[in-house]
Amino acid sequence: MKILNRAIEVKAMIKSGDRSFQPFKGKSMAMIFAKPSMRTRVSFETGFFLLGGHAVYLGPDDIQMGKREETRDVARVLSGYNDIIMARVFAHQDILDLAKYAPVPVINGLTDYNHPCQIMADALTMLEHVGRIENTKGFEPDAKTVEIARSAGSKIEITNDPKEAVKGADVVYTDVWASMGQKEEAEYRKKVFQGFMVDEALMEMAGPKAFLMHCLPAERGVEVTDGAIEAPNSIVFPQAENRMHAQNAIMLHMLGA
Repeated sequence: MKILNRAIEVKAMIKSGDRSFQPFKGKSMAMIFAKPSMRTRVSFETGFFLLGGHAVYLGPDDIQMGKREETRDVARVLSGYNDIIMARVFAHQDILDLAKYAPVPVINGLTDYNHPCQIMADALTMLEHVGRIENTKGFEPDAKTVEIARSAGSKIEITNDPKEAVKGADVVYTDVWASMGQKEEAEYRKKVFQGFMVDEALMEMAGPKAFLMHCLPAERGVEVTDGAIEAPNSIVFPQAENRMHAQNAIMLHMLGA
């Protein structure tokens, strides 16, 4: 909550036009992208800039960790030039190795295991629009995630009936059915997930106060309808903006600013 509260505070400052808060002045960030992403690049680069810093983009052709150069070497070289590293990679082990060998903070911009920056942006969005984060209902998470949540005292309910799932929900959350690395399963997943598309009718079942969220990019007409994503109760685009604000708070926390 400390990081989320900081995100709300710094977001308000940025939205007001106040640019006096420059905690990253004189600092640089290396951004490693093994996977391309509009939202991740722009939100990190813009956020770091707005708080006084400079971000360096390193695309797939610039760094090939574990192929052209060992990850432990990349970690230490980049740490000599930068104050913080953000990496969006395929294998989760790459993030673990970067964090192990880099003497500067390392942020997980996405791996094949999780997407913590998106989770923080989602939590920030729910806090702003719902006021609390509890009783989440949605697509079945992996067993490890469920166990961590339960060990923290959370209540987990799992159902395979979309109509049952949305009853009384404050937020209805959907995502693409086939993400990066799953494109070969796309057609199969479309068949398996038939009936799970979030449309206006499903949102009506959730109730007039239910919000729609989607981490984007969306395949309109597949997992969500155009009408649902453009409806007044859709908070998809404020959610996307919150990537920057949540990440700013994460960087402030990691850099002790």
